[in-house]
Amino acid sequence: MTLVPLCDKVSHSMLDHSTSMKSSHSKGKRKLRSVMGVAALRSGMITATTLAGLFSLPVYAQQPAPPTPVVVQPGAPGKPTRTLTPSTRATLPPGSPADVQFMQGMIMHHAQAVEMTALIESHTVNKNLRSLGARISSSQSDEIKFMKRWLEARGEPISPMMPEMPGMDMSSHSMLMPGMLTPKQMEALKKAKGEVFDHLFLTGMIQHHNGALIMVKDLFDTAGAGQDAELFNFATDVDSGQRAEIRIMQTMLEGKTLEEKR
Repeated sequence: MTLVPLCDKVSHSMLDHSTSMKSSHSKGKRKLRSVMGVAALRSGMITATTLAGLFSLPVYAQQPAPPTPVVVQPGAPGKPTRTLTPSTRATLPPGSPADVQFMQGMIMHHAQAVEMTALIESHTVNKNLRSLGARISSSQSDEIKFMKRWLEARGEPISPMMPEMPGMDMSSHSMLMPGMLTPKQMEALKKAKGEVFDHLFLTGMIQHHNGALIMVKDLFDTAGAGQDAELFNFATDVDSGQRAEIRIMQTMLEGKTLEEKR
């Protein structure tokens, strides 16, 4: 009597197990198909990327070379323009003899100013004068280097050619630019100390700077001179810089005069 239910239980158990196996088998198939699908998709993407890279190579190789730049030189008024070859090198514009003379003369002019400032350290303890001297020495030393480079780039000598005069000892002759101190003034400055030195230095350097302003004016007053861009900028900087330093030195002299009156 008890065998029937037991058989039923065994039958149901086997049926459930079979159903479970079928379900698992079905899930396994679906998972396998999913994995295979992902792998195929990845493989397809890699292949597509590789093919795209391969097909793109000829495109780059087939791009045309960049066009050769065209250099055009504007013509003078009433004249046509001229096309130059890419190998054409730029040349400096023709300079004026006055430009060269200005640079050569200003090198000598600046050199004396630097010589004057070199005396400050051993001749005075005036802090303001020391600060001013350091400024003048630094700026004019740099400007001397610039002027030498400018002359060398144009194949010009650093020093002006001195005309030979019959009976003159050229080795002892020193050509003075406007405002430069005479040998007698330089000797007096070298011998002075303290406040006497301060006064001689300030009056002497004001004279010196005013001379530089005259040189700049003479340059621009000369027809055809001062047209070079580098020289024009340099000369205008010299003019403005020297004017500013003259005002500083005049103020220092006025301050000393007020102290002496007290």
